[in-house]
Amino acid sequence: MTHMTFRRLSRIAISACCIFSVMAFGHPGTLSAKAEDADLLDSLPGPAESAAGNYLAAVVAGAARDTRAAALYFREALRDDPNNPELLERAFVALLANGDMQEAFSAARQLLKRDSSNGLARLALGVEAIKARRYVTARKYLGSGGRGRAADLTATLLTAWSWVGSGDLRRALDTVERLKGETSYNVFRDYHAGLIAAVGGNRREAENRLKAAYDVERTTLRVVDAYGRLLSVRGETEEARRVYEAFDRLLPRNPIVQDALKRLDAGQTLPALIANTQEGAAEVLYGLGAAGNSQGDEIAALIYLRLATFLAPKHELAIVTLGDMLERLKQYSSAIEVFDTMPADSPLRSSIDIQIAISLELMGEKDKAQKHLEEMIEANPGDVEALIALGNLLRSRKEFAEAAKIYTRAVEAIGTPDQSRWTLFYFRGIAYERSKEWPKAEADFKKALELAPESVGSDRALVLNYLGYSWVDRHMNLEEAFEMLKRAVELRPRDGYIVDSLGWAYYRLGRYDDAVRELERAIELRPADPTINDHLGDAYWRTGRKLEAKFQWNHARDLGPEPEDLPKILEKIEKGLPDEDKPAAAEAVEKPQNGG
Repeated sequence: MTHMTFRRLSRIAISACCIFSVMAFGHPGTLSAKAEDADLLDSLPGPAESAAGNYLAAVVAGAARDTRAAALYFREALRDDPNNPELLERAFVALLANGDMQEAFSAARQLLKRDSSNGLARLALGVEAIKARRYVTARKYLGSGGRGRAADLTATLLTAWSWVGSGDLRRALDTVERLKGETSYNVFRDYHAGLIAAVGGNRREAENRLKAAYDVERTTLRVVDAYGRLLSVRGETEEARRVYEAFDRLLPRNPIVQDALKRLDAGQTLPALIANTQEGAAEVLYGLGAAGNSQGDEIAALIYLRLATFLAPKHELAIVTLGDMLERLKQYSSAIEVFDTMPADSPLRSSIDIQIAISLELMGEKDKAQKHLEEMIEANPGDVEALIALGNLLRSRKEFAEAAKIYTRAVEAIGTPDQSRWTLFYFRGIAYERSKEWPKAEADFKKALELAPESVGSDRALVLNYLGYSWVDRHMNLEEAFEMLKRAVELRPRDGYIVDSLGWAYYRLGRYDDAVRELERAIELRPADPTINDHLGDAYWRTGRKLEAKFQWNHARDLGPEPEDLPKILEKIEKGLPDEDKPAAAEAVEKPQNGG
């Protein structure tokens, strides 16, 4: 669905259970220590000596969205106080968000003994019943849960899928039709009605409903893939190819789309997107989880995605979204565990392996991260994405010469680059420039600008900024450079680093008043950046504001500058700047260009 559609759905679908509030960190049944808990405790302060201590530790972990630690501390707390209802409910949510499904289901049963109307507990047990193909039981849980539109949306769609499992397609479709009154429901309703009809064997209804969804949501991968696969199953290969090619023109090189086109070209029939009730119910939960993720409702999103992967462990996009969320929450070990569940034959497996390397790098396992990418490249020397990922890794470590070599291998593997490859030349240009190979860097920055269409918008500012500033720094192409920097600031007016580039360019040309104006604005945007503070100190000194200059240099010193910059800053604090003539190059740029 579009973000607009999912935004509405996520707000509606999540609110009733209150699962994204701190109070909602919820409940287990019979809790047992897990083998990995010992390893986790080694990296944490360890369990407290009291239930209260573990409870507080769990609340802190929950507030930080560290579901693994929260689940562990709630387990410890419940050992000492197993009948505490609030503790039980919070632990339930933590276990569910952490993917400890059997403990969470046990907890849900305990919760319902205390409060039969607990909507989240009923949702969890309804999902458990769908997984076990106990569809009547599932409907009992889903039909008597929470009240309001949130419960209605989730329960209605899951109930509809349960009717598919019971073999009653008419009841399933009738149930989906209850989703009325919200314009944002229309595509969601047609999408699931089409999937339900396809699984239930009514291909005509399936095509009508999926086509209706596709006509509205041609930029949504899941809708495109479902409709394209249905067309393939019906033998309409050319129409299926047209659907995928239209999406590829809009968002090139998506692995799922590329794989579908490759199979169609080979004369293969694509399998249906959803094969059974469990996968259909998982699709509902994935959609709601993706919506919550895009809107920052992290705990709610984690719960939906955990339930989705419980029902359909090979749901590729649920795996990707859940792993990405965990990585963003800095739960790198958990993210890797999720990523590793991606099927080996999935078209997304290569992308996932790159994500695993990124997670390893972020958690400090640098050797493992590099080895992981090198093994990918050794297995497939033409894997452009793996080469770019390795180049990015080396560039982030400031191993610029090695990064440039890897990027060159990627360029060679591509052959003739299309517009979407502009970032590769931009990255290699940075690596060359930092390796002091300016002619090669300049050529790459120009190539990046040539490839990057105006449609990339503010991203073009990155190249304009780097090339424009580099020219000014070398007193080359000054008029063109200033136009580039001004355009970069127009595209990213709130980017303190780019505003700093324009200000520092004025400084290097001796236009100190203009430099002060831009650098003061850059400081407003990035007050804690040592380089910008250092630059502003220099500009103040040159305009005679020497007391303010020393203040900025002292501030730059205290903000932790690069090691090679610190001695220069300390010398300026002690001695100031030496006298110098105004650079002759300043006169090369006409005064009207400063915009003032």
